Amino acid sequence: MSLKGRIALVTGSTSGIGLGIARALAAEGADIVLNGFGALDEIEAVKVEIAAKGVRVAYHGADISRPDQVAGMVEQTQAEFGGLDILVNNAGVQHVASIAEFPAEQWDRVIAINLSGAFHATKAAIPGMTAKGWGRIINVASAHGLVASPQKAAYVAAKHGIIGLTKVAGIELANTGVTCNAICPGWVLTPLVQKQIEDRARREGRDVAAMTHDLLTEKQPMAKFSTPESIGAVAVFLCSDAAATITGTQISVDGGWTAQ
Repeated sequence: MSLKGRIALVTGSTSGIGLGIARALAAEGADIVLNGFGALDEIEAVKVEIAAKGVRVAYHGADISRPDQVAGMVEQTQAEFGGLDILVNNAGVQHVASIAEFPAEQWDRVIAINLSGAFHATKAAIPGMTAKGWGRIINVASAHGLVASPQKAAYVAAKHGIIGLTKVAGIELANTGVTCNAICPGWVLTPLVQKQIEDRARREGRDVAAMTHDLLTEKQPMAKFSTPESIGAVAVFLCSDAAATITGTQISVDGGWTAQ
């Protein structure tokens, strides 16, 4: 398929899953607006790498916890690129603590970025998409959008909320040419996750391979990581004509985590 001429905004795309999605969309010809935190020289290197695929690339440093900045990012994308066809709400943060000990400010932060940010971006993007009669909104949820784990109250609540937001958008936009779906990854091997595994194995004096196996199989029947590239491929499929009637739903990419 080809996404040539389409404009995609991917939040939280300077690393990890978001970057994998941005790369996959660019490989199909979509122009890309990156968003996220990081060193400016590293972000510039990512822009150069993606631009080498023959697409236009820009970066917007909006703080996804700030509604005004999120709306401004969408407006700037539309103004500079001439529209916005694909919105990927991927930005997310985590904080781990029991409910009784969960800091209120961390709850607010996780909800603001993981859930409210997706709402504000979606709200800003919908008018332009419906006017054009074509659009794809893809929310990166999580296995934790469908099931829970202890000490992740804010993250689990936000990701469950993302699934609900996806369903409502799918229903409201059903006859506009705009679809909205969620991808629910399980364990994804990003550089950050790899470093965490290696650090933990070093602290506990264990083999990295054994630590990796234990980490995966604690939740997943399949002892294999998904990759940012595989999540990106699912996003590309959701942008294809083959997915034109898939809306308001979630696709699990989780090694069987939520099948149990």
